[in-house]
Amino acid sequence: MAAPKTLRRLAPDRLRDDPRLRALALGAGLIPPRTMHSQAEAALLAKLAKDARRVVELGVYEGSSALVLCRALGAGAELHLVDPFIDSTGWALPRGARASATATRLAVRRAARRQGPAVRWHFSRSQDVGRSWTGGPVDLVFIDGDHSPEGCREDWEVWHGHVSPGGAVSFHDARAATAARDRRAWSTSCSGRRTPAGRSPRRSILWWS
Repeated sequence: MAAPKTLRRLAPDRLRDDPRLRALALGAGLIPPRTMHSQAEAALLAKLAKDARRVVELGVYEGSSALVLCRALGAGAELHLVDPFIDSTGWALPRGARASATATRLAVRRAARRQGPAVRWHFSRSQDVGRSWTGGPVDLVFIDGDHSPEGCREDWEVWHGHVSPGGAVSFHDARAATAARDRRAWSTSCSGRRTPAGRSPRRSILWWS
């Protein structure tokens, strides 16, 4: 069980933000994964995943979104978590941030309930996993990995073809304040006309900050 939030807040920032200390605490269950989304975003993600049979998350970090998906997906569903845990481009995480694959895996394992989804890990670049994907049609792809324009475009190009008709592709940080993280780059490669609601004829395409 994680330590109470009031107690965790007593720790100075230099300790809370130290990657090695965070990995130890997260792996031991003393702290929850660092939240990377708002409550409204978590609710939307859960809604998109409801009744899905196969979901792919690109970019896991400490697992906060993965925990939302674990709770939303039912027995018999698959949750594929894709992350190399190496920020080779410098666009995936804030400066100085780093996650431990072992600690994140332990946090997700604790959250995965017996009647929940089967969790499959892919410790590789999302683009490489997408190119060699043989896991079947995907109902939801949640893209939150490499934030560079090239990385976003490449994720879209290699993954949208795996999404089943009626499925969804969702981009996180699409409206981030930093201009460098401009995820609108995907629109230049999007097959199907983008509408004001962010939908294409065959798939739903959603983005939020």
